[in-house]
Amino acid sequence: MTSSFHPPVRTLMGPGPSDVNPRILEALSRPTIGHLDPAFVGMMDELKELLQFAFQTKNALTLPVSAPGSAGMETAFANLLEQGDRVIVCQNGVFGGRMKENVERCGATAIMVEDDWGSAVDVDKVEQALSENPDVKALAFVHAETSTGARSDAETLCGLAQKYDCLSIVDAVTSLGGVELCVDNWGIDAIYSGTQKCLSCVPGLSPISFSDRAAEVIKSRKTKVQSWFLDLNLVMGYWGNDAKRSYHHTAPVNSLYALHESLVVLQEEGLENAWRRHAINHQAFAVGIEALGLSFVVAEEFRLPQLNAVGFPESVDDAGVRSALLNDYNLEIGAGLGSLAGKVWRIGLMGFASNKKNVFLCLSALANVLTNMNFAANGAKAIAAAEAIYSSD
Repeated sequence: MTSSFHPPVRTLMGPGPSDVNPRILEALSRPTIGHLDPAFVGMMDELKELLQFAFQTKNALTLPVSAPGSAGMETAFANLLEQGDRVIVCQNGVFGGRMKENVERCGATAIMVEDDWGSAVDVDKVEQALSENPDVKALAFVHAETSTGARSDAETLCGLAQKYDCLSIVDAVTSLGGVELCVDNWGIDAIYSGTQKCLSCVPGLSPISFSDRAAEVIKSRKTKVQSWFLDLNLVMGYWGNDAKRSYHHTAPVNSLYALHESLVVLQEEGLENAWRRHAINHQAFAVGIEALGLSFVVAEEFRLPQLNAVGFPESVDDAGVRSALLNDYNLEIGAGLGSLAGKVWRIGLMGFASNKKNVFLCLSALANVLTNMNFAANGAKAIAAAEAIYSSD
């Protein structure tokens, strides 16, 4: 007979999911009520306000999609695009490629602006593409590229979209809650994220937000949205501001409790404090990594503090190191993707997992594993370097 599943206790320092705050796990265990219960509807209203706070927006069309970040991506493209539209898509990693897939599956044309993996999106190349294609409907790019740990200049890119009178579609799956993100001030038209990264919530929900301009595009479509489930014209009957909510789907009630709690935690800390915490932990981790004799793929000015792409020599056994960390230390880090597969580890310092304890744990564990594999890694030097950053803060 099959017995109950009890997962091992891990420290999650990969590209996501991140460690879940115990407060959020407690929220998951609260009594399930109906998704049209007046008490639940009241919580939904609070949840929308909390998401507006996290995104720094007043957009009325702000809500969590009842599915992971990939569904948030599809929601943005499927609702905004129609057959024959043209979109400039920036690709500097895996997820720009997924944007391209979504554009094409909507029957639209993707005009690609490509940059090396590990680089930020080249603003000048984007402006050239916009000037050469005055009929594009949108500019789409990834703010924080999870496959490489590179951050692009979302404010400037959205400014270009406004200059050339097209919509901006922004992937903020890894950036929300971890680095500065200001939807209204930057003029972002459509943005989506995930709950399992810097919000330190459980996977399975995708916060989204659309400007009034983008919402009007959705309302005035000539054709139906190709996805019934993700059609915001239908979903807003449930998530809208009317007192009477119409049934669209059975919402993941307990997961929404968890997201509500995670955003309460973020509000209590304050956005700027959360951004600063991620930054200081990254700085300490970075000097420690370099003291171990390892390197970063991304130039310092473009690095994400919450997702570190750490390079290593060919002599190092990539899978062997990750396996030893998991088996001996219950510590998860991520492998490289695409062109960076076998060349980097993706090490997350996201949300609840972005703390001094985890920085020291990862540095010391890496030092021990690498030393056992005959790679000269001085753990004491790495810890001292990281400690110096904290002491000077």
